[in-house]
Amino acid sequence: MKADSIGLLELNSIAAGMQIVDAVLKAAQLELILARTICSGKYLIIVSGDVAAVTAGIESGTTLVEGAVIDRCIIPRVHPAILPAMSGASQAAAIKSLGIIESFSVAALLEAADIAAKAANVAIVEIRLAMALGGKAFVILTGDVSAVIAAVDAGAAVVAEKGLLVNKAVIAKPEPGLYRDYI
Repeated sequence: MKADSIGLLELNSIAAGMQIVDAVLKAAQLELILARTICSGKYLIIVSGDVAAVTAGIESGTTLVEGAVIDRCIIPRVHPAILPAMSGASQAAAIKSLGIIESFSVAALLEAADIAAKAANVAIVEIRLAMALGGKAFVILTGDVSAVIAAVDAGAAVVAEKGLLVNKAVIAKPEPGLYRDYI
């Protein structure tokens, strides 16, 4: 299976989440990346596979329990840094400047992180998804200031279009104490 795409369902119910993850996995040949409760009593499902399988799985899960889906996304040809950054295994080089995008939605944030990573020559330092964040999510990027500005603007625009942008920031030459817990 060529796992070049990811799909995500963010749900408002744990019971519906468990029911939906079963249906998603039965709908297509997918790899389950994550299925767990997250803050604010939500349930998060992330799967990977080829774009057709991911689309079939996410579509089947979206319609199973009426009103359960808070947000969803399908990211074809996902940037290769996204999954490692979600697990805390990113390999960001020297920190030049930092860019941060913060979202009310995990799905919208993953779309933003993918677009930001593809928009400019930046490295993803970390992606945090909803745990101990009140259901919010954020991505931290690094690179030259101009690249980070371009990446943050591109990613934040996607989240803002959905009305889910909490904030964005670019910090040139950050003090090492600011980011030592993220590397």
